[in-house]
Amino acid sequence: MADTDIDDRPLLFHGVRGNAVKILNRVERTDAYLDKLLEAELRSSEINDLDKSLLTELVHGVLRWQMKLDWVLNGFFHGNFTKSEATVKNALRVALYQIMFLDKIPHHAAVNEAVEFVKRIRGEKAGNLVNAVLRNILRNIDAIHYPDVTIDAVQYLAIMYSHPVWLVRRWVNRFGYTETDKLLQANNRKPALSLRINTMKIDVETFLGHLSSQNITFERSRYLDNFVTTTGLSNLSQSELFKQGYFSVQDESAGIACKLLDPKSGERILDLCAAPGGKTSYVGEVLKNSGRIVAVDKYQSRLDLVASGCERLGIENVVCHAADACTFESEPADKVLLDAPCSGFGVLAKKPDIKLKRETKDIKQLTELQGELLDHAASLVRPGGVLVYSTCTIEPEENFSVVKTFLSGHSEFSIDSAKNYVHSSLVHNDGYVETFPHRQGMDGSFSIRLVKD
Repeated sequence: MADTDIDDRPLLFHGVRGNAVKILNRVERTDAYLDKLLEAELRSSEINDLDKSLLTELVHGVLRWQMKLDWVLNGFFHGNFTKSEATVKNALRVALYQIMFLDKIPHHAAVNEAVEFVKRIRGEKAGNLVNAVLRNILRNIDAIHYPDVTIDAVQYLAIMYSHPVWLVRRWVNRFGYTETDKLLQANNRKPALSLRINTMKIDVETFLGHLSSQNITFERSRYLDNFVTTTGLSNLSQSELFKQGYFSVQDESAGIACKLLDPKSGERILDLCAAPGGKTSYVGEVLKNSGRIVAVDKYQSRLDLVASGCERLGIENVVCHAADACTFESEPADKVLLDAPCSGFGVLAKKPDIKLKRETKDIKQLTELQGELLDHAASLVRPGGVLVYSTCTIEPEENFSVVKTFLSGHSEFSIDSAKNYVHSSLVHNDGYVETFPHRQGMDGSFSIRLVKD
């Protein structure tokens, strides 16, 4: 029976580990991204909060460490592990992740769960294979051989921190070995939650008082007055603070791009590529329902997320348009925000599946799209207006290189230094913002403010 047939029989994949394998199979076989698949599973599954946390841990953990897990499994698997059936592969990965990275689950329980699951799905022979591989690993777990850093430093980093060799090589050539090591470590940390306080509904100190009264630990942002990070807020969507619209989940790096936009009361602002709406709603909060924000995205289903988020936060000055940002026509706006599609290499801590899906050719393809979007966005800015270009990647070809190419063909635009709007430590000498997970403790990002003469 093919794996695609099995996915049509969801009862076979019951339980946390079964659901984890099902999600991992779909990530591997399709273009779907982890966050969408996991969100749908958590919404549809009748599992308790503890099991939801474990399911999230398992799928994120396996994808975060997949290359290291596969290195170990390849050494103990009879035959070519990477060419085995997806269900067997992912059952082994889930079990080995529990063995190598989770302390609260006994090793024998992880093995038994995997064996019984594979027997149910694939039969006795496959179950016995899984049992043999995992028990052999347990017997030899302290003697596993990894790449030698003195022979091939790139391969060592790629396997030990589970990043593609081509990407590690890029970063070693750019940053050097030591800094790349720190960047890879940061990418593999479980990210804290970054919250943006909705000052339309509650002042910052009152909100922090609510967190303290619930014994939720937090840390104030160094860069943005109304942002805090916390690791203590579980079951987020059921929180009364969330339901009442007192906060949104948003990384500081995204907030910084909005600070560069510097929205003013009464302005007309275009937010191109707006979904899922984090930046749209932040701009709305700053404007306090004055002016007008036009949120543009290609798909109405994604714009529905923008609209529902704004409704929860009490934002009433957003109009949504389903359109391609490359061709969207509008009267010129005071300010245009272009948060462009990108490789996403700044958000690997939150979206570990990206590093398994991207290839080096993607960067070139994306830069062509980014240039096209930037050219069109420029036509939507009124004279004297502002254009902010931002991404959630750290690759220079997608960031300042795109802007330099744009400026060479658009003499009417010039850079307005970000030092005028955000903490100077975030600003490059050329006037743009660049953040990195291992330097500032936030997502990797780029943003720049351009002014039309």
